[in-house]
Amino acid sequence: MQRNEVELESPSRENIIGGKGTDCRNKRIVARPYNSGFALSHDTYNALSITESGKVYYVLCSETCEAGAQMYCYDPGTKAIRHVGDLTEACGEAGLQSVPQGKSHVRPVECNGRLYLATHLGYYSIVDGLERHGIPPSGLKPYKGGHFLAYDICSGEFEDLARAPDQEGIQSMSMDTRRGRLYGHTWPSGYFLRYDLAARELRNLGQFSGQGEGGQPPMHRSLCRSLAVDPEDGSVYFTTLEGSILRYDYETDAIETLLGEDMKKDYFGNYDATVVGHAGYHWRQTLWYAPEKAIYGVHSNSGYLFRFDPRIPRVEVLDRITSEPSKRIGMYDQAVFGYLGFTLGPDGHTIYYLTGAPIFVDGKRIIQSSDAKFGSKGEENLHLITYHIPTSMYSDWGPVFFENGQRPSYVQTAAVAGDGTIYAISRITENNLTRGDLISIAGPLK
Repeated sequence: MQRNEVELESPSRENIIGGKGTDCRNKRIVARPYNSGFALSHDTYNALSITESGKVYYVLCSETCEAGAQMYCYDPGTKAIRHVGDLTEACGEAGLQSVPQGKSHVRPVECNGRLYLATHLGYYSIVDGLERHGIPPSGLKPYKGGHFLAYDICSGEFEDLARAPDQEGIQSMSMDTRRGRLYGHTWPSGYFLRYDLAARELRNLGQFSGQGEGGQPPMHRSLCRSLAVDPEDGSVYFTTLEGSILRYDYETDAIETLLGEDMKKDYFGNYDATVVGHAGYHWRQTLWYAPEKAIYGVHSNSGYLFRFDPRIPRVEVLDRITSEPSKRIGMYDQAVFGYLGFTLGPDGHTIYYLTGAPIFVDGKRIIQSSDAKFGSKGEENLHLITYHIPTSMYSDWGPVFFENGQRPSYVQTAAVAGDGTIYAISRITENNLTRGDLISIAGPLK
């Protein structure tokens, strides 16, 4: 990494919306890589969280049939990494000779001493330019479907709660911890599932986004990756590619389209729902902000932060919280569906966001020429953004690098410890081999 590259892509202006921005010129954020010992690990989305004890639980995913996803625990006190379990085994599918549980695509949720999570497939085939269930190699049976799982933190035991219908993976999951409900969105069809812990009952409420990502154009629709739970009344909100906001009503156990408000904002862009390769008006990631009883989220492609008050209902567009270099040159995100590394910090008021930024060499931007329909359109820098909700203070803390000068990439996770340390999962290259693994970033805010 060249020093002038850092200067070129660091914010040089102040007077950013809501207050003075952070001047990061000549500064370098260093990320620490870890080695969990899983050489086959691939990109992980969402599947990382920090428990009340301060331990970091995460899932490393696999895109092969050789091994399924593996769950780990990192203890910041002892600096030790412990293998927690194989998710295929946790689902009771060890030895079945079927496509394994290759992913967990959801953030584990802690409740009453247990972690709740869900599984997804990681082995795909590309058919007519679209991702489909992986065609099993000779001797293997097809994927059997994703599971809701519970992991007992004290005993170390998994419990298999339920399996999704029709060999669907569970791509998104949220939990209403007050009412003991798990909610899931499946891939590729987009079924909305709810699982009641007390009744041990799974219900499939059906499809709400066309034919989902399993459909052929023009019926193909990308799916929402974030189910936003309102803990006050038990509602669950999610979006469609066309911009509708859907609401699951806890009292009626049914889904309705919200009237009077949607995500179709001029600032977010203009999208053709019949064209594959974008997330349209979907929100990418959301969080519940208790002081205002509101949902904060980031739009998938434009990087705009918004506030959604479900009581009115109203969506307010607040600020573009993508990186300063991206804002200055007016570019959209290079990640086709945006970034999932969006979370609330330990103060309960500061949003942390890991997002992309263009790369400059000798003062010139490297232009990425890719028509990717998923993943990233090319190499980019990783930036750390914070946004303090009460003061509307946006800060770009600059690019993140490993000590050897390599860039973290395909970062789609984020959790912040009590001491401000940020944990995520990134691609790491060592000895000419690349894997997905845990990284940590010393947080700028204490």
